[in-house]
Amino acid sequence: MGAKGRLKTLSKLLAHVRQLVELDIGFVLWDGATVPENLAPDAFAIVIADEGAVAGLLRRPTTETLLNLWVAKRIDLRNGDIFDLVQHRPKVRTRDISGRINKLLAVNTARKFWFVGRGGPWPLESQPNEKPSSGSREENQKNIQYHYDLSNAFYALWLDKEMVYSCGYCTDWDNDVDRMQQDKLDMICRKLRLDPGERMLDIGAGWGSLTRYAAEHYGVTTLGVTLSTQQIEYARAEAERRGLSERCRYELVDYAALEGQFDKIASIGMHEHIGIDNYPTYYRTVKRLLKPGGLYLHHAITRPAKRTGKVFRRKNKEFALLTKYIFPGGELDHIGNTVTMLEQHDFEVHDVEDWREHYERTCRRWHDRLLARYDEAVAEVGEAKTRLWLLYLAGSSIAFERNGARIYQTLVSHKRRGPSGLPPTRADLYR
Repeated sequence: MGAKGRLKTLSKLLAHVRQLVELDIGFVLWDGATVPENLAPDAFAIVIADEGAVAGLLRRPTTETLLNLWVAKRIDLRNGDIFDLVQHRPKVRTRDISGRINKLLAVNTARKFWFVGRGGPWPLESQPNEKPSSGSREENQKNIQYHYDLSNAFYALWLDKEMVYSCGYCTDWDNDVDRMQQDKLDMICRKLRLDPGERMLDIGAGWGSLTRYAAEHYGVTTLGVTLSTQQIEYARAEAERRGLSERCRYELVDYAALEGQFDKIASIGMHEHIGIDNYPTYYRTVKRLLKPGGLYLHHAITRPAKRTGKVFRRKNKEFALLTKYIFPGGELDHIGNTVTMLEQHDFEVHDVEDWREHYERTCRRWHDRLLARYDEAVAEVGEAKTRLWLLYLAGSSIAFERNGARIYQTLVSHKRRGPSGLPPTRADLYR
């Protein structure tokens, strides 16, 4: 069967599927043909770059195959982005389609493409299968450096001016990312009730934004720890540039190896990397490092709880791909278990605040900023990584919007008898 015959059959199948699922997305095929034939040049459409992409998808119709085709730009979007794709999703449920599809046409299309080579590239096939973290320093460092040592220049293209890589805080839903992150840093410092002269630890300090802000605005001495070599080089250089080297110290060290005690401790977006089996080690470490009377702020993404712990630990296919290709070794808790673990390790929970809608907007702003500087990003890390990160940022925003992912800030202290020393209301935090 020749290429023209395959193209014609595929066009018929796509037209049939469009009508069946009431899909208002067009298709542009590798020879310039469109489905429907009268597709307007400015219409939103899925672009298929070569017939090998169709052959590969028919032989292995999985989300992982689609992901490979997406990052290789063998499947692309015209006149829109991933958010537009979600907005145009079919009006008919997937399970209702199978009984109505023209099976003869579907089988005939598959038969004609079955022996077509799948072509290439397949950029993600060399990535090892994801697995929970063992908690060893070596594995922790490998996982952290896979994500965060991608390129400081790449992250600078789309993060805010302070290089904050965690959920922003919207005092107004329309704030830009710089304002969101400044307000977030200040909220953390206020929740921790930082006072001049105190010693603060930031576990997973990233590029040093929180430690710099706390030292500059609240007069504390800070230690930031990370396992990313590029992050720590940036943090040290920026602290020196601002004259903060004496008050902002950074160490390339695993959290479990830390020594000493601190008046206040923050962990902002680091808990997700630990792995569920390693939670006891983590909470014992925080307990050991926090001075009596001190405060610990726990800021972490969560998933909704399931009916049992065993069911909760089963990853759906999208989350499994996220941990495999974006955050190897990563696992998310649910807020019920976070609070339980904190209490089991003799902490008193003072405050739990949901920031889900804040992270939906943060990820959307990151996505849009990266998309706006797409060519620069490709020059820095390559097209496959750029497209992978765009998909991850968009997917994260959508997950928070749909309430499939959540994020909480939880403030705790050591359990003790008598007054906690905290004010009676939250009023001073939201002044």
